[in-house]
Amino acid sequence: MRDTAFRKDASKIRTGHRPENMATLRSFAINQLRTAGHTNIAAGLRTTALRPYKQPLTVLGLS
Repeated sequence: MRDTAFRKDASKIRTGHRPENMATLRSFAINQLRTAGHTNIAAGLRTTALRPYKQPLTVLGLS
């Protein structure tokens, strides 16, 4: 899922601990979307991207 939703294969992050850190952040984002009730992660990402300053905070329960 991370490969398609986040285009992981196109990432230019390849050295040090950065690839592992990005994998953790991607997994965190997927888990938060699932917790918020999204069953289709790609659709959840699109919905969240429509209001970049409000939707992510709502998904995290901060707004």
